[in-house]
Amino acid sequence: MSAIITELLLHQHDPMHFHASINPNKKKWHKAFATIYCSRAFLSTTAIAVVVDHHLPHLVKDKNLRQLSLLKGPHGVAAALKTNPLHGITGDDHDLAARKTAFGTNTYPFPPSKSFLHFVIEAFKDPTILILLACAALSLGFGIKEHGIRDGWYDGGSIFVAVFLVISVSSVSNFRQSRQFDKLSKISSNVLIEVVRSGRRQEVSIYDVVVGDVVCLNIGDQVPADGLFIEGHSLQVDESSMTGESDTVDVEICVNPFLFSGTKVADGYGKMVVTGVGMDTLRGEMMSRISKDDADEETPLQRRLNKLTSSIGKLGLAVAFLVLVVLMVRYFTGNTEDENGVREFNGKRTKADDVINSVVGIVAAAVTIVVVAIPEGLPLAVTLTLAYSMKRMMADQSMVRKLSACETMGSATTICTDKTGTLTMNKMMVTKFWMGKDSFEDGVNIGRSVVELLREGVGLNTTGGVYMSDEGVEFSGSPTEKAILSWAVAEMGMDMEEVKRGCEILHVEAFNSEKKRSGVLVKRDHEFHVHWKGAAEMILAMCSHYYDLEGEKKDLDDEERLQFNHIIQGMAASSLRCIAFAHKQSDEVNLETEKKIQEDGMVLLGLVGIKDPCRPGVKKAVEDCQYAGVDVKMITGDNVFTAKAIATECGILLPGQDQDGCVVEGAEFRSYTDEERMERVEGIRVMARSSPLDKLLMVQCLKRLGHVVAVTGDGTNDAPALKEADIGLSMGIQGTEVAKESSDIVIMDDNFASVVTVLKWGRCVYNNIQKFIQFQLTVNVAALTVNFVAAISAGEVPLTAVQLLWVNMIMDTLGALALATERPARELMEKRPVGRHEALISNVMWRNLMAQAVYQIGVLLVLQFGGEGLFGVSEKVKNTLIFNAFVMCQVFNEFNARKVEKRNVFEGLHKNKLFVGIVGVTVVLQVVMVELLNKFADTERLNLGEWGICVGIGALSWPLAWVVKLIPVPQRPFFRIKEDEIEAYYEA
Repeated sequence: MSAIITELLLHQHDPMHFHASINPNKKKWHKAFATIYCSRAFLSTTAIAVVVDHHLPHLVKDKNLRQLSLLKGPHGVAAALKTNPLHGITGDDHDLAARKTAFGTNTYPFPPSKSFLHFVIEAFKDPTILILLACAALSLGFGIKEHGIRDGWYDGGSIFVAVFLVISVSSVSNFRQSRQFDKLSKISSNVLIEVVRSGRRQEVSIYDVVVGDVVCLNIGDQVPADGLFIEGHSLQVDESSMTGESDTVDVEICVNPFLFSGTKVADGYGKMVVTGVGMDTLRGEMMSRISKDDADEETPLQRRLNKLTSSIGKLGLAVAFLVLVVLMVRYFTGNTEDENGVREFNGKRTKADDVINSVVGIVAAAVTIVVVAIPEGLPLAVTLTLAYSMKRMMADQSMVRKLSACETMGSATTICTDKTGTLTMNKMMVTKFWMGKDSFEDGVNIGRSVVELLREGVGLNTTGGVYMSDEGVEFSGSPTEKAILSWAVAEMGMDMEEVKRGCEILHVEAFNSEKKRSGVLVKRDHEFHVHWKGAAEMILAMCSHYYDLEGEKKDLDDEERLQFNHIIQGMAASSLRCIAFAHKQSDEVNLETEKKIQEDGMVLLGLVGIKDPCRPGVKKAVEDCQYAGVDVKMITGDNVFTAKAIATECGILLPGQDQDGCVVEGAEFRSYTDEERMERVEGIRVMARSSPLDKLLMVQCLKRLGHVVAVTGDGTNDAPALKEADIGLSMGIQGTEVAKESSDIVIMDDNFASVVTVLKWGRCVYNNIQKFIQFQLTVNVAALTVNFVAAISAGEVPLTAVQLLWVNMIMDTLGALALATERPARELMEKRPVGRHEALISNVMWRNLMAQAVYQIGVLLVLQFGGEGLFGVSEKVKNTLIFNAFVMCQVFNEFNARKVEKRNVFEGLHKNKLFVGIVGVTVVLQVVMVELLNKFADTERLNLGEWGICVGIGALSWPLAWVVKLIPVPQRPFFRIKEDEIEAYYEA
């Protein structure tokens, strides 16, 4: 230790010499320190030695108060890091680059992304694929042995190529999906942090925070890195993410100044100096030991569809087994013939190779039936539609954090929304000031003593700030804080720095949505002063006196109090948010014994009315929700008069609807019995003066009544309601990190119109899945039935393994891509919500798919048993006609699936170029399969007339669908889903 001290004293201006003489084990740290921070002596020799000899991040990780005291506390560490506690670091490019080089960046290594090869290997794990590959290998071997390599590779090679195509398409889709999730994960982790650089507050990405930065912390903020508390009041931190302990931890500069990355501010506010970033933090150590992977998140609808897939797969397996048994029996009893009409099995005279080759062909046909029967496209369709909708929703100012929210939002029956910033623009401005019983709209002409007190009340009791730049005055903080600060600077000439210099802040009670007020205890000229600011009626209740226009203190009797209440109500009825200021000169205060600021006997300084205009288009958005059968409720902390005025302006509350329990206050709602709450909650339109617990209580009541509830929230205390709701919607601009982490979707622009967009996309996801289910099940039913009937009756399967794999690829991948990328249509908002217990496959879908399936089965069986005589063609041409007609039916039925209920299936087709493109590609590939790849697909070329027959058979599905949609169906589902499946679907 003494050697290091000596080296520092002798060579503090020669960092390179110092670097050359130190222990190689400390080389990296010493080099960084010497290069950047040893340009001059900041501290005592002992303190410098400790910094050099102990890696700075461990100071915080180990909560080492003894070593911290040797460094002269947090301010000593800040000085060593060349950080000014008031003005922060310089923050220029050179300074930032040097700090990143020395201490690293505030990033964590994401778990390595899954490679394309991983998804290829996963695809190969499918048992049916493995069986097909085995069949292909055997078929290839016997084919080459019997016919030579030139002609013998076709059967086995064709299956190999078909399997390769299926695996390729599946792997590419899953790989792209994984990359999309990785990208969204990085976006959601990119939090904006408020730091002080060159004396100016500014927002930077959490990834750009460096060691030495001064970070501003408020309620609900995430601590972005490890650091030391240097300034603030009543700061409490939730360390449960690090320690698992639910109790909050008090942060104090002498007792516990340590702050850890990833923890959340539960109360108070303050500033910290960053001492460790990225992997040098306690969180970084923890993350290095665990790997997080959300890419495999399975949504409730995917789980539900996997059960459906499993059920259909079991049915397909049973059919395939029957086909296998029938074909085996027919073969070994000598009832099958080859292409030349010669019996295939002749007992011992049949070569072993021929027997094995035939058996392999039969097994391949049976396995292929299983492949077609299993609708792998259902989970893929969910994945594709979720990925597509997530990408589009991001462009529409909505970031999905949990996939399940996309689906659940489509079932939402009630939206509980905040007012400020969601229904309103959150661009606040003080438009009226009341001093006593006199009001001012432009200019403030009041007594000087009251002006001084108001300056104190505004400048000291705030989490905002005022910054003088070359471009003028800049304000920081919440919109309400900025509005009040700008008013105080403009109308009262407040100099915030001067106000702070004249006073010493002793204690602070920070604002939160429960208390709806904030207080500060200050010392000025050996006198103690208390300032309160908050909701007008709450501050008024604390007051016993008020100042009049001349600055004289007057008693606040019942009559005067009533007049002030009328003033507050009048401002609220004009849609103004009313904030009051109160002051009291306090007696001597013992901070050791008194932890609360005095709340009684206050003197009312004045009232300000803050205007926050409604967002343009919010009334239309509310009307859209109501038209779609979704009930909109406004829950706000404002008083009942402001709440009613805004709700009426937004269309949530209709004129004359403020009676009969439509508008309640939080306290009244809490006072109801359980029975009264359950009886009245559906009729409530507006809840004023509500606490976060009132919001939680309302959500719980609505869910018990069977509603699917979406809730918007921005505060830390909103987290319980956001978690309890079926869909939690946090605000991207005003929302705290706690609120965002508790939510399912982040509304990036805080706009209610974006909430309606999320609702549309949610319904679109659900609707697209239903479209694809209808399309896929039609193919499953038709293919299974045709192959089964033909195998049982004729002893052969008209659709070969390669052909069925091709159909499987069309319907599973291309079909899913075509139908899953439909954009929200207007008619989606004309339906009632599907609710919790709606069947996934509706009666309308059963009607549509069964009609098409019966038609396809009938046509294909006619071709199978009478096609040769009907059209005068050979058996091979007949089989090609069956294959081609079957594919054409799917192509035309894809159009029918676009509209489950509407008869005009072409509506909006020109807007979905992807759908048109996929259909076009499918047709082109089918032509290539039939006309060019004859040996591969086991087909014969068709003439124009035969192509016309196939296209005609497919086209007949259009008028059939039009007629079928005229048939009414009952509302009660034909097939009910099990109750436990419903509960599993909505348990999250």
